[in-house]
Amino acid sequence: MNLDDELARWIDAHHPEQVDFLRELVRVPSDTPPGDNAAAAEKAAALLTSLDFSVERHPVPESFLRGYGMQSVTNLIIRHRFGDGGPTIALNAHGDVVPPGEGWTKPPYEGVVENGRMYGRGVAVSKSDIASYSYALAALRASTEGGRLYGAVELHFTYDEEFGGLAGPGFLLTQELTRPDYAIAASFSYAVVTAHNGCLQLELTVHGKSGHGAMPETGRDAFRAGNAILNAIYAEADALKAQKSGVPGIDHPTMIVGLMRGGINTNVVPDRLTLKIDRRMTPEEDPVPVEAGLRSLIDRAIAGYDGIRVDVRRLLLARALKPLPGHEKLVAAIQRHGRRIFGEDIPASGTPLYADARLYGEHGIPVVMYGAGPKTIEESNAKRPDENLALDDLRRATLVIACAVGDMLRR
Repeated sequence: MNLDDELARWIDAHHPEQVDFLRELVRVPSDTPPGDNAAAAEKAAALLTSLDFSVERHPVPESFLRGYGMQSVTNLIIRHRFGDGGPTIALNAHGDVVPPGEGWTKPPYEGVVENGRMYGRGVAVSKSDIASYSYALAALRASTEGGRLYGAVELHFTYDEEFGGLAGPGFLLTQELTRPDYAIAASFSYAVVTAHNGCLQLELTVHGKSGHGAMPETGRDAFRAGNAILNAIYAEADALKAQKSGVPGIDHPTMIVGLMRGGINTNVVPDRLTLKIDRRMTPEEDPVPVEAGLRSLIDRAIAGYDGIRVDVRRLLLARALKPLPGHEKLVAAIQRHGRRIFGEDIPASGTPLYADARLYGEHGIPVVMYGAGPKTIEESNAKRPDENLALDDLRRATLVIACAVGDMLRR
């Protein structure tokens, strides 16, 4: 029996256990914010230990998290070496999730299975790939052909993707706790993602002066100045539509204002307004002039408002993922087995999202994104009510990953 057939038999036989494994992950909330995720990591560590993996726990220091805005993060590494020599391949998935919000018809933290689908927060993004990567490595380890493989596989399970990844893969890589030769990061089953957008997030605080609502001229209206900033931002956002990316799967840059808060009372001239801006950058864009241009746009918008001051603070700079030499080996292996197992071509493309994959790329590690899930985010309801995963996609993606990694570890 060849390696691919052996892997298929093992994964099929252990699929019910894998479904239970995923359900147990879903049942431990890991909402970010607030980002108190050590308990979720501990549950994952216990499940991985039950699979006879040796689990390294790497807690992020409280001193880092306090300024970062999270409460607790413990990242996990599992290392398995096959034969001497060969590359080290990291498989990275994140266990933190966005809060469930309203509108669910199924309990968000039960892992309910109906009609071949599991429902729950994180089943698609990306607790499913904690399950797919774990069982792919377990299948490779159990195979009799494993003795003919050379190199190592590491599982990196991190708990900070929704907050930017600096306490997740960023922490593991900057602390030199790992240095793989290749990486595969969580994604969906029907495409290999080779590039993604970057993201710049800024917090603007517009300072004015309060005044009585009956005498508004005695104040300096932060909302009025903020309205000028909003108009300038949305005019620029509309203009960005003409700036087309050359990367398939990525259209153009985008910009939104995602949060506003301020004011004192209905009858008081508002003295403060806070805005949070999200600017997505295509792989062709340089973040430095993008940020400089946005700051200049804000300055011009308030130039005619006396007594108004704006403080601008960068919240996040996530650089875009660009393909690095060597990523084509990962793409070829995944596409070859994806076509065989799913019965259709698996395209290589970009995505307008940003993800932890960029952090491997920033450290010079060729990385692509591939994992369990549907063709589109919309189909999975990812980050929306009733997030779900077709369990057959979980099984088949696990096999694709195992076979592709097996190819990479052959001499």
